Amino acid sequence: MLELYGATLRSRLLLGTARYSSPAVLKEAVAAARTEVVTVSLRREAGAERAGQGFWSLIRELGVRVLPNTAGCHSVKEAVTTAHMAREVFATPWVKLEVIGEDDTLQPDVFGLAEAARILCGEGFEVFPYTTEDLVVAERLLTAGCRVLMPWGAPIGSGRGLNNLFGLGALRAHFPHVPLIIDAGLGVPSHAAHAMELGFDAVLVNTAVAQAGDPVAMAAAFAQAVEAGYAARAAGPIEPKDFGTPSTPVIGQAFLG
Repeated sequence: MLELYGATLRSRLLLGTARYSSPAVLKEAVAAARTEVVTVSLRREAGAERAGQGFWSLIRELGVRVLPNTAGCHSVKEAVTTAHMAREVFATPWVKLEVIGEDDTLQPDVFGLAEAARILCGEGFEVFPYTTEDLVVAERLLTAGCRVLMPWGAPIGSGRGLNNLFGLGALRAHFPHVPLIIDAGLGVPSHAAHAMELGFDAVLVNTAVAQAGDPVAMAAAFAQAVEAGYAARAAGPIEPKDFGTPSTPVIGQAFLG
């Protein structure tokens, strides 16, 4: 079981709701992923009043938790204002906090992120910050009141997987009891399995599923990969070595001269 801000979840796969070809495909993908949490952009939800109402009705029908995000925000003020609107629209204290600092990579502005997190946590929000693998930033976010961290694997939508294995491994080792969710950059199910094998608690996937040739089949594949990776980590993987070790004992074998 995964516990996030007191909520107990069976699934360790979170799913984004953007860029699907139709509401029907989104609905089938959510079911195939067996997810219990979906992220929703307030900007897209409110883009057209009628369309927004229809989308919100669809999300309610899915029976999953909603994690609103502040996607597209580039300043502390913008992110905080969007979070307030999201809490009112979706009736949840949860918010995936994004403060974008660089347009080409969509890298978080970690300074603005820490400040926005401090403000929102002080106002009773339960913040899921989209951050980097930087240890100092992680400590600042936890000090601000965050109880979950969402480090990127790679730039949003890039599909590159886990770019900085050393940094992500160090983050996991430094904060062994903090729920860590890989957010952004995963492209194929093996990336998700790898994240789970490294000891991360969950993954969030959007583009890799929504833009796949068959989003429903890809959602199911990610669900299986997350389960396999988590099970492998729990089973205790062997340590990698720089030399070969025979799997068949040589003691007791006949020696032919």
